[in-house]
Amino acid sequence: MLINIDRYIVERLSKTELSIIQYINEKEKELSDMSIVDIAFETFTSPATVSRAIRKCGINGFNELRYRLNLPKDNKELISINEIMKKTLIEANEVLQRISLKDVLDVVNEITGAFDKQIYIFGRGPTEQVVKEFSLRLQLLGYNVLATEDPTIMVKISQRSNNQLIILFSLKGETKELIEVAENCYLNKAKLIVISCASDSPLLQYASHYLLGYYHKKIAIKEFDVTSRIPLSMISRIIVDYLVEKNNEKT
Repeated sequence: MLINIDRYIVERLSKTELSIIQYINEKEKELSDMSIVDIAFETFTSPATVSRAIRKCGINGFNELRYRLNLPKDNKELISINEIMKKTLIEANEVLQRISLKDVLDVVNEITGAFDKQIYIFGRGPTEQVVKEFSLRLQLLGYNVLATEDPTIMVKISQRSNNQLIILFSLKGETKELIEVAENCYLNKAKLIVISCASDSPLLQYASHYLLGYYHKKIAIKEFDVTSRIPLSMISRIIVDYLVEKNNEKT
């Protein structure tokens, strides 16, 4: 039995939720091939109802349930896919645990305070995609944004006056040009926000505010620096969503 249910749990479950749990236990062997949508379809319910039933049994959602499966030892493909999905789940959970509401609000307030100023957003390599998406969203909210991955432009801009806000995205916080930009910001007393996943990055000592995420150390393509930027994307989305909330409060 995949989900053990005692009298206490049964009393918490509705009739529909109990039928979902019974279905999951009956289909334990097939569950690794199913999504939460599939279970909802087979039980004539909704994904939200399936998720709620699982959580009432003390399991933190469908993904955790699937990772608890005792997969057949000879089914190496299922085991491999399961571990890959688990890596993404770990990253997402760690990001949410490591950033505080206060730090997010500090960053949001810094950005809203620069609404009438120029905001520069820098990132190098694969992180450029995160920078582009974040910049576009800020522009749609009416902010004056310039984004670039060009190291020469980055450094020159950071050497200007202090009446500007610079936001750096860096997964590991080791990029030479970004460290130079951070140093220039500190010397010129410019506002600097750092979004990274490296708690030991030299960027942090120069930042006015920073948000730290987490990236899984198990890298799929070891020959190149193409580690997933999902943690940085998550943090950028959280910032934008808070900015939208603040805009809605004004209207």
